[in-house]
Amino acid sequence: MKPSKNIVSTAIKDLTDYFNSTDFSKAILLGIALTIPIIVGVKLDALQIGITITVGALLASPSDVSGSIRHKISGILFATLLAMIVSLIGGYLHLSLWLLFPILGILMFGISYLAIYGFRASLISFSGLLALVLSFSKVSGGMEPYERFLLIGIGGLWYVALSLLRHFIFPKAPTEYYLSKTLRLTADYLRTRGELVAETTDRAELLKKLLNTQTELTAIHETLRDILISSRTGSGKSDYEGKRMLIFVQLVDMLELAMANPVDYSKTDTLFNQNPQQLADFQGLLFAMSSRLNVISANISNPKKLRHNAKIVEFQEKIKNDISEYASGSNENFDENILMLKNLFKYQKEQIKKIEKIEWLLKNPAQREISLLKKEDSRRFLTKQNYDFEVLAENFNMRSPIFKHSLRLGVMTMIGYGAGMLFSVQNPYWILLTLIVIMRPTFGLTKTRSKERTIGTLIGGALAVGIVLLTQNTTVYGILAIVSLVIAFSMVQRNYKAAATFITLSVVFIYALLRPDIFNVIQYRVMDTLIGAGLATLGNLLLWPAWEMQGMQKTLLETIKANRIYLEEIIGFYNKKGAIPSQYKVARKKAFLAMSDLSAAFQRMTQEPKSKQKNLDKFYEIAMLNHTFLSSLASLSTYILNNPTTPASENFNKVSSKIVQNLLDAEAILKYEIAAETEKEDTDVEDIFEATFGKKIIFSEDGLPKENDFHLKIEEAHLVREQLKWLLAMSKKIQKIVRETNF
Repeated sequence: MKPSKNIVSTAIKDLTDYFNSTDFSKAILLGIALTIPIIVGVKLDALQIGITITVGALLASPSDVSGSIRHKISGILFATLLAMIVSLIGGYLHLSLWLLFPILGILMFGISYLAIYGFRASLISFSGLLALVLSFSKVSGGMEPYERFLLIGIGGLWYVALSLLRHFIFPKAPTEYYLSKTLRLTADYLRTRGELVAETTDRAELLKKLLNTQTELTAIHETLRDILISSRTGSGKSDYEGKRMLIFVQLVDMLELAMANPVDYSKTDTLFNQNPQQLADFQGLLFAMSSRLNVISANISNPKKLRHNAKIVEFQEKIKNDISEYASGSNENFDENILMLKNLFKYQKEQIKKIEKIEWLLKNPAQREISLLKKEDSRRFLTKQNYDFEVLAENFNMRSPIFKHSLRLGVMTMIGYGAGMLFSVQNPYWILLTLIVIMRPTFGLTKTRSKERTIGTLIGGALAVGIVLLTQNTTVYGILAIVSLVIAFSMVQRNYKAAATFITLSVVFIYALLRPDIFNVIQYRVMDTLIGAGLATLGNLLLWPAWEMQGMQKTLLETIKANRIYLEEIIGFYNKKGAIPSQYKVARKKAFLAMSDLSAAFQRMTQEPKSKQKNLDKFYEIAMLNHTFLSSLASLSTYILNNPTTPASENFNKVSSKIVQNLLDAEAILKYEIAAETEKEDTDVEDIFEATFGKKIIFSEDGLPKENDFHLKIEEAHLVREQLKWLLAMSKKIQKIVRETNF
């Protein structure tokens, strides 16, 4: 019964998340934007005008993604302007077959190349590509190109008006949704950490799961930064936004704490095997914190429903007793296991403080009780996109994946449209539509999209046939077309296969309202999708392929560099003490983002042909080493930031400088500034460390006024010493693997 209950619970949770998501609300908005102009057009006997305005709204919609309202509206307006210009040009392409193919290729290349400016620019680019493809359709009937140009502009402005209306009616919805999602993902991260504490054969799988959750969390953190920081800088001081910003800060700190790994698993395995109750209590505390975050997530918009939960306090008391019992049974003055348990517990207590702070902030304390972040400090955390013309010029070469993708897309659309005309396909532009939706800069993503699009189209076609055989009622077709369209757009980012299924259903039923030969429509839809998917896959395989391995060197360089800068900030703070500088948190953010990029690049590499997965085992080892290195940095920084520490010793600076130098050497190898073959002569890591720190922690109790101070110093020395030793070993190993890897 229990597994089935878990499945039902997960399904309900996923369904609730789906209906609360910004994807679903945007899909509803798009459904309204597309339906009303057509209804008004029918009523006024101006259906073609209504359809063209609908097309304008559709072309404006891709840029409506989560972020600040200013960035969102700017993106929609730019997308509308590009769609208008491209539609005007596309309206005249049919006049000459000789001009059609080269201009089609050039336009596809140029519009696609705009994606070089980042994610939002890629969505604007997609609007332009879609406008060009739809200019080949007959959706606007016998309308003049300039008339379509103006009506598409009106459609875009209509969508802007609806987006602004939604924002003013539900201004808090995106913030609440993404904060809730961040809480849930952080809860998942803590639960996985709890599972990792136990000795298990699936530890490698759990680490992979941990890395995937971290990548997803980092992406959502970026979205929340844009929503919260941009809204504060654009609209002045807001108590609501300020408090939500502070909750977000707690969640970012929680990720660092959750990443922190202050213990060696081999040591905890030995200890917990001898003391299974300690393992159960530490796991229980992590699971209790995870459950509490899920409860907060479910009640984020109504914190009054949050009831006191004694489980966290209960497990805290159990762990305190476990440590006391273990200490009383130990014969050594300073047992390393006691220090390890105390440090591990300290990290959990810091995590509990963060959860308590989030609950306190949610319960709307008075303004005077909280200290909001300064705008100037918060703006430093935004990732700024460079929109200079130089970016276009710098990437205009075959080393750029976006340049190669744009070139590939231009060639394949000419071939695709030519194939459609040659074989007298009913709607050749459907082939182009499939190409622009499926083709991605890398082979792995294109292959996955092709597969999902093909399967989704076949399922959609089969469902459409079944429904047509059951009923020929046009009212049913109209309702199903609208519902399918809304579901399709809400699923594009979540499940592309499901989205493709509902897009097919929507297209088929829209055509069913206009044409009687619905089975031919289904047949051609499936055939055009198969042609487009086949061409997309072949194009990525044969035309200037961009294999992930070609960009792995740059991605790895950025990751190592980000980790080094983060380490340098930690070293600087340990030496200077005082207030936590904002550049420390910026460095931490960049290290997390770089690690997520490396993880995503490795995942894409695994989707490529086996022959192109060169040194896959090495890249996996490098990715995991960098993740472990970042976890160790998080452990070190968390301890230094949250505990009163002694002045940084000369030995600390000596070893930490060696770690920084190892990372600099790894960067130099990747930049070809040091030949990979010439390895620096160096003593063994253990020898360097022991020559500096010695084999044991040695403290003199002379002059210490309190015994407690002595214990605190021992704890600090133990944790800092262990992390430094671990970081030194990993930095040396990273450098070694980079030398051995043939990029």
